[in-house]
Amino acid sequence: MPIKFKTLPRKNPQDMTAPEKFYAAAVSNGETDMEALAEMIAYQSTLTDTDCYAVLRSLEYNIINELKQGRIVKLGSLGNFLVSISSGGKVTPEEVSATDVTKSRILFRPGKKLRNLLGNLNYLKAS
Repeated sequence: MPIKFKTLPRKNPQDMTAPEKFYAAAVSNGETDMEALAEMIAYQSTLTDTDCYAVLRSLEYNIINELKQGRIVKLGSLGNFLVSISSGGKVTPEEVSATDVTKSRILFRPGKKLRNLLGNLNYLKAS
């Protein structure tokens, strides 16, 4: 199934006087929550949807806990989760402290199968 997109006008942030250009932007085709994933997994296995949901909730809990510990969470061919931080610059390494951290975020680095998926997508302009 193709990925739908719409066109959006955007200004050039480096030259606000330049005319807008139009760019493609992906349009979501719904969403799938954890309960639906549990049902899908249960249908493809011998487990119940309740068992699958419990495993997914446990996975969520443990990913969060491991990221809090500063660990990289590797989920096989799915990819890796890790915490990344930003800070202000200092002249010497000794001047940098925890109070200089200005932003933290969770990064997801997709595995090979997900990266390969991106090369095989089809697109359809939404009406």
